[in-house]
Amino acid sequence: MKESPAIELNQRIAQRVRDLRAQGGYSLDVLSTRSGVSRSMLSLVERGESSPTAVVLERIATGLNVTLASLFENPQATTEPIARYADQLLWQDPHSGYVRRNVTPASLGAAVQIVEVLFPPQARVMYESTTREPVVQQQIWILEGTMEVTLGTTTHTLHTGDCLVMVLNQTMAYHNPTQHTARYAVVIANLAKPWSP
Repeated sequence: MKESPAIELNQRIAQRVRDLRAQGGYSLDVLSTRSGVSRSMLSLVERGESSPTAVVLERIATGLNVTLASLFENPQATTEPIARYADQLLWQDPHSGYVRRNVTPASLGAAVQIVEVLFPPQARVMYESTTREPVVQQQIWILEGTMEVTLGTTTHTLHTGDCLVMVLNQTMAYHNPTQHTARYAVVIANLAKPWSP
């Protein structure tokens, strides 16, 4: 019997976290210290036995010194330069209900990643990002609706068509203050990673 999409996605995240932890040479204890996520939760995530929230996954990504989007990449790399819409990965945060779609083909190691987000009315998510090396820049481009994005102590209210650029080095909060779903694109750039076609 075929596994459900949620189980398949949990297994993909589990594989990515295991692979990235091995690449970094981190034990579970070291990653727990670096990320602020308990060893037991990390173990559950790595076994695919947990549906972690966006906040937990962001902490793990920070501890691994990668972007959140990297945790959703397919571990079976291909050379296909196109990510067809029907094949783009969808993930829903079990806490806030926001839905993210990885748009960029993951297989080519692109220096820029694009993610589309559908953010429910009145939902809120806060990330405790810290500085990554190399520096990671992120842009939020509002396609529909309104979002409040707080960086540190500064809140920016963004409406359709607005674009905010930031560096992932401080606490960030996303809030949809309206009664309508917001849709936006997140463009993530690793500033030290050269791009080659």
